[in-house]
Order: sequence, then C-alpha cells, then structure tokens
Amino acid sequence: MKPAPIRLRRACAAAAAAGVLVAPAIGGSAYGASPQALSAPAAATPAPSTTPAADTDFARLTPAVAARLDAAVRRVMRETGVPGVTVGLWAPGKGSYVKSFGVADKASGTPMTTGLHVRIGSETKTFTVTALLQLVDRGKVRLDDPVSRYVAGVPNGDRITLRQLAGMRSGLFNYSMDEGFIKKFEADPEQTFLPRQLLDYSFKHPALFPPGTEFDYSNTNLILLGLVVERVTGRPLHEVVKQDVLEEAGLRETVFPTGPELPAPYAQGYTNQTASGAIEDATHWNPSWGWAAGAMISDLQDLRSWARTLATGTLLTPATQAERLKTTPMDIPGAGYGLGIFDVQGWIGHNGSLPGYEVLPVYLPEAGATMVILLNTDIQHEGQEPSTLVGEAVTGIVSPGHVYPGHKPLPPPK
Repeated sequence: MKPAPIRLRRACAAAAAAGVLVAPAIGGSAYGASPQALSAPAAATPAPSTTPAADTDFARLTPAVAARLDAAVRRVMRETGVPGVTVGLWAPGKGSYVKSFGVADKASGTPMTTGLHVRIGSETKTFTVTALLQLVDRGKVRLDDPVSRYVAGVPNGDRITLRQLAGMRSGLFNYSMDEGFIKKFEADPEQTFLPRQLLDYSFKHPALFPPGTEFDYSNTNLILLGLVVERVTGRPLHEVVKQDVLEEAGLRETVFPTGPELPAPYAQGYTNQTASGAIEDATHWNPSWGWAAGAMISDLQDLRSWARTLATGTLLTPATQAERLKTTPMDIPGAGYGLGIFDVQGWIGHNGSLPGYEVLPVYLPEAGATMVILLNTDIQHEGQEPSTLVGEAVTGIVSPGHVYPGHKPLPPPK
C-alpha cells in the first residue's frame, strides 16, 4: 500500500505500495495503496505465533551482524541525507540490537539517542482502530454497522460500514489530498483543524468508488472512526485512547496531544512539505490536522511493546483480533491491509509519517521478533520513504526471507 504521502499529498498513510512505499499526504505514514480495484476476497491472516523459530526466520544478533547493520544504516543515511535514525531489534533467543545514528538537532548537533520522543503519524491509526474494536468486544458497536448510525452527513453513509472505514475500502476522498486543505495548512502549519473541518474537505469531492469494491488509503476514514468512538463513549477521543488503550497496554511515554505540545526529551523533525519546498523544522507544527489518523507521539520502548501487543491482540478478544487480521491484498506481492493494520512480507503492524518524522514498528510472528525504526525526517529519496529504505536495509540482513516491503534485497554495504 502506499503510505499516502503525507506530503500534504502524503496524507497519514501506511502500508506498502507497488514497490514504492510512499507516506501519506500530510499525515501519519500509511502507504495508501494506489487507487485501483482490489477485488480479491479478504483472506484471513493466521493469528501471530509467539513461538520463536529457527535462525532461518531471524538472524542471531551477533557482533558481526551488528556491524553489518551499522554499515547498512549509515549507507542509507548517506544516500538519503536523513539527520537521525534509531533502530531497535529484539528476538527471543537471538539477542537485541538498539542503536541511534546521526543527530536529533541539526542546529546544535545534539546526537540522536534511544530515549527521544517523536511524532508517529499514521501509527495513530492503530490506536484509534483498537479503541473501536474494544467497543466491538463490549457489544457497543458492530463492524458491519453503517457509519450513518453514528455520524450524520457522510456521503454513502448508509452503505459504508465501520469495517470498510477501518479497512480503507470506503471510497471516500482523502481530505489531506484536497488542494484547499494543502494551501491552508502550508499557510500556517501551527493552526488548529477540527475533525468536522477535515471532513468538509473530503465530502466536497465525489466518492471514488462504491463502498467495499476497492482499496484506497484515506485519512478521512479514521477521522470518521474517531467521531464514532466519541459518539459511543461520550468521551473525547484522546481520553478514550489514553484510558482504554494506552493505560491498558502499559504505555507511559505515548501521548495523544490536544495541541502542538511534545514531551521532552524529543528529536527535532525536518520536512520539505512546505509552501516553498525548502526544508524547515516542523517539530512544533500542530498535528491536529491528523487527529485520529496521525496526531500521536511515542518513543522507542513504547513502540516496541505496542508492536507486539497490536500484532498478538492482547487488548482484544481472539475473535475480534481474527477479524482485524483479515487482510485485503494490496498492490505488491505478500502485502495486505486489515483493520488499521498491515501484513507486509510477514511483518505485522503499521508505519507512520508526517511532516518531520517517520516510524516503522512491526512484529514478525514466525520469529517472535520486533523491529522499530524512528527517523526525524519524512523527506523522500527518489520517491521512497526513508523509513522504508532503512527497513529494507535492516530486514535484508536479519530476515532475508521477510524483507520489508518486498523489494529485491539491497546489495551488501561496501
């Protein structure tokens, strides 16, 4: 799926697209697959196993492997100009690899370190959809309810189900691809957007296709799901996520902000998603435009924990997790999108990208392995997301049978 480039044309997307992963238009990264019909029936993804497998699934993280990883990450940084990167790898019986490279602040030269907070873009979608699925488990909503039951004024709202919204099959136009929205955002990236304003940008466009007939990554879907959660619970979405998801998952460093605040310590974030195209510091830009689709903040260790929690479904009933893991094929081999989650070459999770930052927290059930990659830029290199390039370089070494996102393995570093 192609993470809809948040390039303000990249909107909070996530996943992997036709060989080229791009982030969402201005939003958390979620590769929104190309808008072509994906009519193959959804296939159930096997529930993740927690039993570590042999070295063929994941390499032992020996000093020699660590040296190869160091060289590979540094090579990608040289080629892409990424200021700072943190990579974390953990696998039962195979060891761990946790290392930061480059700088967290280009002005001061402060080094990137493993304890910094970053904005996580479309990884936010995994938390919003989890909150929704918890309501499913409590009998408060059903996945096949029409969205019109909870939110008025949605085009085709009586035909679009909550399942289709979570699975990116609604056909609703992605608001962060609207030229009016892009111009308004670029004019003042620190302004506040309200959810209904975001929907207005979407709803003035005709539907892209009948509900359920195609896959198209759209931040609009998550704004609607956030409003559904608020309507059903009677609480603001940020409170629901904090109390019902973050606290239940034991995540103390993850935040759903209500403004541009960013908890210290944090990495500065750099983007070229600007009116002039020049690179700017986007650290304190207001993420309200991403809201339920891309506004959240986290750090390495919380994302490590969340990647496993998300993939194994510990906050949900087995039946609901099974529904979540039913995937619709995307446009690269070995990749599918479920309900606010993807399976790319066996790696289960979601990526995130928005101006200044990218994250890639994923879990490989076959090896019980977790990979988390954090970057303080979203500037693409030759049309590809830098987090994708780092992920590809890393998995080409540690899981050659599961290279993310499925490109031809890169040559060994020189």
